[in-house]
Amino acid sequence: MQTNLTTSRVILATFGWCSMLVLFETYALMSTFSFDLTVALADSVNFNLLVFTAGYVMFNTLKFYQPAPKNGFYLLVWSVALASLCAVLHRYAMAHYFFQDNVAYQEYLVGSHVIRGLFAWLFIALIGMQTWIWFYIQDQRASEKREQETLKFSREAELASLRQQLQPHFLFNSLNSISALAGSRPEEARKMIQQLSDFLRGTIKKDDQQLVSLEEELKHLQLYLDIEKVRFGHRLKTEIISNENTATMVLPALLLQPVVENAIKFGLYDTIGEITIRIQARSTDRNLIIVVENPFDPETSHPRQGTGFGLNSVQRRLSLLYARQDLLTTQAVGTLFRTEIKIPQPA
Repeated sequence: MQTNLTTSRVILATFGWCSMLVLFETYALMSTFSFDLTVALADSVNFNLLVFTAGYVMFNTLKFYQPAPKNGFYLLVWSVALASLCAVLHRYAMAHYFFQDNVAYQEYLVGSHVIRGLFAWLFIALIGMQTWIWFYIQDQRASEKREQETLKFSREAELASLRQQLQPHFLFNSLNSISALAGSRPEEARKMIQQLSDFLRGTIKKDDQQLVSLEEELKHLQLYLDIEKVRFGHRLKTEIISNENTATMVLPALLLQPVVENAIKFGLYDTIGEITIRIQARSTDRNLIIVVENPFDPETSHPRQGTGFGLNSVQRRLSLLYARQDLLTTQAVGTLFRTEIKIPQPA
């Protein structure tokens, strides 16, 4: 559709130029050489019609075959050939079929042959160059669009892959815990199965969502925490701090669960007794700041930037979505390990 529209515009533009040239040449022949209107108009129409046809041939040739910049010599040869053909056909037609008895016109026809060929070449070469530039630009835009779409699909595939890699790890841990509870504490095992079902159902619903509100993300996170509390019992306590201002702010769906899972892993596995995982959200400078803190034992644990697959996956997702590398930072302060996430908000 776009190509047909472009072709129509080129034809109309070229026809308009040829019409103006017909009028101009007719007037020039009548005023300069004193030819009558019939002779001047016939000469002008015949020549410009040939040039118009040659220009159209040039346009269609380049539409289907666009030479590379280094092959510009092709345009020169093709335009010279078409111009020469226009000049020869015009002279032959006017000399043998029109005004054979008009001696003055026949002398003018012979003397203007070379000039007509040069004029035809300039016109055809101009059409060829404009056509080549136009289709070259269109081809570059199409190539850039394909690259952008390929990059977009690749990014979306990687984001989906990152989310999918997180779920089996958590699912296997939960199923192992359910298996352990089934014999000794069947009621808690049934409760955990229901909680796991609710969590996975919510996860599936969110797979196609790019951004969700913090309020929705925290509700889903609470399902995950309820499952973990069944696994670890009284040893795991959580504290979630947010306010009305941050509740409606958005973040990538399912972003917090791997961060909190990392906090639980390094908090519970390296300490004895109860621990508290603190999740705090605040807003500043059009950014949503989420801080996750967990205790750790400096003598048995050595947290570092990007510890674990969970934090690496979160950092990669943020990089893909926001094209920034500074949105996730970790820091060990005394016996606390602190993970901070910055989420830029839409304008």
